[in-house]
Amino acid sequence: MIPEGEQVQGVRAMSRIPKGHKFALAPILAGAPVVKFGQIIGFASEPIAPGAHIHTHNVALHDFERDYAFAADAHADALLPQAERATFQGLRRSNGRTGTRNYLGILTSVNCSASVARFAAAELERSGALAGFPGIDGIVPIIHGTGCGMASRGEGFDVLSRTLWGYATHPNFAAVVMVGLGCEMFQIARFKSDYGIEESDGFRTLTIQEEGGTRRTVEHIVGALREMLPKASAARRETRPASEIVLALQCGGSDGYSALTANPALGVASDLLVANGGTSILSETPEIYGAEHLLTRRAASRAVGEKLVARIKWWEDYTARNAGEMNNNPSPGNKAGGLTTILEKSLGAAAKGGFATLSEVYQYAEPVTAHGFVFMDTPGYDPVAATGQVAGGANVICFTTGRGSAFGCKPVPSLKLATNSDIYRRMEEDMDIDCGDVLDGVSLEDKGRQILDAVLAVASGARTKSEALGYGDAEFVPWQIGAVM
Repeated sequence: MIPEGEQVQGVRAMSRIPKGHKFALAPILAGAPVVKFGQIIGFASEPIAPGAHIHTHNVALHDFERDYAFAADAHADALLPQAERATFQGLRRSNGRTGTRNYLGILTSVNCSASVARFAAAELERSGALAGFPGIDGIVPIIHGTGCGMASRGEGFDVLSRTLWGYATHPNFAAVVMVGLGCEMFQIARFKSDYGIEESDGFRTLTIQEEGGTRRTVEHIVGALREMLPKASAARRETRPASEIVLALQCGGSDGYSALTANPALGVASDLLVANGGTSILSETPEIYGAEHLLTRRAASRAVGEKLVARIKWWEDYTARNAGEMNNNPSPGNKAGGLTTILEKSLGAAAKGGFATLSEVYQYAEPVTAHGFVFMDTPGYDPVAATGQVAGGANVICFTTGRGSAFGCKPVPSLKLATNSDIYRRMEEDMDIDCGDVLDGVSLEDKGRQILDAVLAVASGARTKSEALGYGDAEFVPWQIGAVM
């Protein structure tokens, strides 16, 4: 907080400036752009004098031309020599992918089978069956609110299919049972046919109607998981290269410090991971809106950059069809924390992606196969965005927050990075790393190395704060597109 009358950079504050907020360093004419970090974050809706508080009361937003300069800053990312690359203790799967956790999953095709999945998970835990298998991290019922009352073709159905497939094959699951009701729109038989899935000792399916009701279905799920336990528990951690880490970059409850501390520090960690041959996924398309030109310049090719712009155009149409606008994204908490427009929020959000070349752009829940820095199209809503990233293959999440988001994500561990020390101290049981000390002189490079070290430790089995609290059972939220019928 800056008191009224205090001078900063030779400019006297005309009123009290709340913590994390902005004030003008020079006169800004009505209609002129308001610039932060060298980028336009909005336009003055009235004349703004030096020292005046800048926020929603005097800043408006309208569209303006942006120079996408496709691939202008693309470069070959410098990779460390093999002998110098980091390693972690991961769980190597038979399909060549590497997990960071060893869960059993109960996947649901429709909301109608959600309770049965929960009943089965609770019964298996209550029975003590896991006691003899210390190699299992737990049982996760993956439940959701859709799977029926939807079109059987089109974007919405495709998104749900990709999401469920991504979880069914995720390397953090040692074994999965998928359960449906039987008459839903999202048919398990069609799902298996579309993806060429065969039943195995790591994947089983059933429906409540075929099994003869709730009690029998619960018994059969529990029986199937008991049979899967010995092989699932036999998985052992081994030394794996950091190139097998797929890191989801997330932010929630952002504030005015996000772009100064946690987000750019996470960007440094992302670049370090890329230098080790790993992959980082930036997402939340509405939260890079207005900063997308900073990413298209770094695209590996014009084609990659145009993929990103195409998703931006899709979102402009999507929000218009639903009587919204892209500037609706900043939440009341974001604004209380000092963020005025989506353009300002996007500058901070994009900083999580560091400076590596953008190697590929994916649609929601598509399998991420490229190495390096990539982008996945998702909503800005954190659980929906993280669900898509995990479905794409993310095996660790880093989540920055300034207002204090409470989040966890089974089956993938989530590290929480506080943008300021106040929220870290206030919510220390939830926060893993304090990035507020960047304001006290800790360099972004040192903080980025601390974050990457924490990622490697968590990927090797160290527990995050959200895991200790038990988060993750309710955070599977697939993106629901289209009419509910």
